[in-house]
Amino acid sequence: MTIYFNDSNEMEKILGINDSNLAYLEFLLSGQITTRGNQMTFSPDSGKFSSYMERLIKLSHLRDESFAENELYMEWLAEGNGEKESIHSYDLSVNGRSIWPKTTVQKKYVASLFENQICFAVGPAGTGKTFLAIAYALSQVLGGKKQKIVLTRPVVEAGESLGFLPGDLSQKLNPYLKPLYDAMEYFIPPVQIKKMEESGMIEISPLAYMRGRSLNRSIIILDEAQNTTKGQMKMFLTRLGEDSKAVITGDITQIDLPHRRESGLLHALSIIHDIEGLSVVEFHRDDIIRSRLVKAIIACYQENEEEGY
Repeated sequence: MTIYFNDSNEMEKILGINDSNLAYLEFLLSGQITTRGNQMTFSPDSGKFSSYMERLIKLSHLRDESFAENELYMEWLAEGNGEKESIHSYDLSVNGRSIWPKTTVQKKYVASLFENQICFAVGPAGTGKTFLAIAYALSQVLGGKKQKIVLTRPVVEAGESLGFLPGDLSQKLNPYLKPLYDAMEYFIPPVQIKKMEESGMIEISPLAYMRGRSLNRSIIILDEAQNTTKGQMKMFLTRLGEDSKAVITGDITQIDLPHRRESGLLHALSIIHDIEGLSVVEFHRDDIIRSRLVKAIIACYQENEEEGY
């Protein structure tokens, strides 16, 4: 079976630079691919090859770079499951820079960010929980759909002072919120982040200082939620005002509270069920995309915990 490309750019996005994706495509399709000019031939003859390539060609028009192997795999799964909707239907664009979900769970997560007012994202490090939340928040605020981003995390218990750190409140909190700023700096330069802070488009706040507030037209991101208390979590979830969204991210394997059962995240997940507009997305070890090494390290720790070490 032979298909024809409209131009070499379209072909390169699928095959990769210097045909780097060719071997992987042959592995996925269980066959042999040969190329000549603007045509690609696959053997043995297969209708799946044709429909899969049509899918990739269509998607190639929406992107500037070549497909990565994991993206080819996710589209292969989607094609095999008869899904008409691509993971790239949930792209996030910030300052002209677009990203897409890289796993099925990430796809579910991004869809949930668009469709729900409150979204819990729970799972191990390296799964993109915080990164995708920041991408979504920036796309909404810079696109004029929301007024500001509020960043918070349980740095201290309610009533405890941050006075041991130098500077004003923002400077005291910055070290704790560095992972969120790292994610923002992937999309926009530090100078722009500073301007957004000065204009009130980005606000950072200790969790304890949010009591009594009603946040409107905002996206509020609560990071490291596994370290909230039950009271803090209840307080946070009741801050949402008109046209606001909340994203709660956490890893229940990294609870730093003195008593694990006091975690506000664990408690919320145990009692919140079947609420319209609220979703819980659970990431697993297979969703780690930060690096293969991180995935291997987390696997080792999980295996040791299961063995009781």
